[in-house]
Amino acid sequence: MRFTSIAFACLCTIIMALPASAKEKKSEKAMDQQAMMEVWKKAATPGEPHKLFATLAGSWTTQTKEWMEPGKPPSESAGTAEMKMLLDGRFLYQEFNGNMMGQPFAGIGIDAYDNMSKKYVTAWMDTMGTGIFTMQGTASADGKTITLKGSHPEPGGGQMHHRAVWKIIDQNSQIFEMYGNHGHGKEMKLMEITYTRKS
Repeated sequence: MRFTSIAFACLCTIIMALPASAKEKKSEKAMDQQAMMEVWKKAATPGEPHKLFATLAGSWTTQTKEWMEPGKPPSESAGTAEMKMLLDGRFLYQEFNGNMMGQPFAGIGIDAYDNMSKKYVTAWMDTMGTGIFTMQGTASADGKTITLKGSHPEPGGGQMHHRAVWKIIDQNSQIFEMYGNHGHGKEMKLMEITYTRKS
């Protein structure tokens, strides 16, 4: 807690020292320290998106479908996921274990709602690579359908662009769908994971 307070104070001091944006009028006064502190306090306070994330904490079973080629049936596999909130309800953390492409697979994800940018942000890392895959996006009015976009390098060069649709059905069920061009130029459904809360 002490480190957080010091880091917060330092951050505010640095931001106050930054020059004003070129888009701001020269006649506008710089935000005073108290106002700046209030802005950061509000930005750091978990809101409704974070409360919705919190309802997903717990143990889940998963059913995964993977489409490797257009027009062919998907491969299917079962897995598990553990979810919990981090840093006093600010981030949703997931540990996933299952199979992918016929091999044992483990992954870790962190989901966030950034109060400053008004965007959902996710970071994912797993045993199929050494990089961190990030996506960001927005949600439906009720916050229960989150659409994210991102890209990653492909073997041999180029980028593969992804679109993910995360549907939070209720506290006991959710569906995560991933779409991409998969080198064919046309977007196709690549993966679907159905999460069911363990009873």
